Amino acid sequence: MHLIWFRQDLRIQDHAALWHATQQGPCVALVVLSPEQWQLHQDAPIKIDFYLRRLQVFKQQLEQLNIPLIVREVGLWRNLADEMLALCQNLQIDSVHAHIEVGVNELQRDFKVQQRLEQQQIRVELYHDRTLFPLASIRNQSNQPYQVYSAFKKKCYERLILDVPSAYPVIASQDLLELPAELTHFDLEKFAGRYSIENSEKLWPVDETHALQMLDDFIEDRLSSYQTDRDIPALNGTSQLSPYLNIGILSIRQCIQALFKQHHGYFQIDDLGQQTWLDELLWREFYQHTLFDFPRVSRHRPFKENTDKLQWRHAPEDLAAWQQGQTGIPIVDAGMRQLLATGWMHNRVRMITAMFLCKNLLIDWRLGESWFMQQLIDGDLAANNGGWQWCASTGMDAVPYFRIFNPVSQSQKFNPNGDYIRQWVPELAHLDAKSIHEPYAKNPDRELDYPKPLVDLKSSRVRAIEAFKQL
Repeated sequence: MHLIWFRQDLRIQDHAALWHATQQGPCVALVVLSPEQWQLHQDAPIKIDFYLRRLQVFKQQLEQLNIPLIVREVGLWRNLADEMLALCQNLQIDSVHAHIEVGVNELQRDFKVQQRLEQQQIRVELYHDRTLFPLASIRNQSNQPYQVYSAFKKKCYERLILDVPSAYPVIASQDLLELPAELTHFDLEKFAGRYSIENSEKLWPVDETHALQMLDDFIEDRLSSYQTDRDIPALNGTSQLSPYLNIGILSIRQCIQALFKQHHGYFQIDDLGQQTWLDELLWREFYQHTLFDFPRVSRHRPFKENTDKLQWRHAPEDLAAWQQGQTGIPIVDAGMRQLLATGWMHNRVRMITAMFLCKNLLIDWRLGESWFMQQLIDGDLAANNGGWQWCASTGMDAVPYFRIFNPVSQSQKFNPNGDYIRQWVPELAHLDAKSIHEPYAKNPDRELDYPKPLVDLKSSRVRAIEAFKQL
């Protein structure tokens, strides 16, 4: 018998480990829930709720394939190897199948489990599934990992021209497999109830059909204008698929196949919208590979090691104002409040809010990274860390330290009518399209139920540049 260990990949379609395991014989499925580990990783409550809601649907999908699901609660990963061995021996498991995960803690967990099981002649098969290309396979001429996105992207394009990764075949149902009730009994509903978030089901449905429909709708309706619309936070111009990709309801191969479906899965760029979304998917790829190739970024270290010496401000009150969307900079506050209310933030606004924290407020990017992880439904270590280090000028192929977004001009450019601010900062909704971006600019004594700006944008920009020059 074979065991499929599901982690951030709760789907039955296009699943490498599931397909390979089912080709070898009868299978059982395993999901391990680790609340203490989630806490250590600062996983957002809305992300845990999303995962657990998905797990309940996923269990039913596996039942239709006659694959029993075993759910175990093991608080910390360090205690997992013994638990896995006992389970495998109990079920007389021949092999365990799972997908590679790239964080340092995940790699250590899998190494220990693999070591323990293989000592007892239980084979462990790990597959590349989270990325388009196997980790460590995108290399420069010196066989080193790329450190610049544009060169990495070019290499990926070359690979895609040769072959666009295709989806795995659909899985057939296996013969009915009965397991002892004590193995499969786990009150998932009760466990999930501990993490339930009101209204999250409305915001973020968890069935596969919904996710695939979202993907199709995006490709059909919004892809052609994606290049321009993706930057406008008041529009529904992005795919909003990141939560579904992150916990594996969708695979990256399904996205890439949908992108090229008009060409029957062959690489052909027709328009800028298509190319821009492909480039966004490859940024995700770049950060996943970076996390694997440079594990220090998984350990709260900057990629550019000299930036570790940067003198960040200790300003807990400013940090709290930023977290709650009370900075006095409307576009920043709108983004931070959207995050608190929905667990998601528009990508352009993620960059604006992040750069405001680590440049204008000169607060350590790690505090921002941590706050985002605690709130985001799509919180992914690789993408979140990569984005924050890009904004802080400490990371791989980061923005130069002297290029600092002005949040007001960003707001004027990408939210000209102020609709996004009106939605999330209702106390400013009555202002006209000009003054809503900086309500106190013309009249500092204006009476509004809204805070004055925490900092002067011009002088705080100079302060940040000076701090970087000291390195």
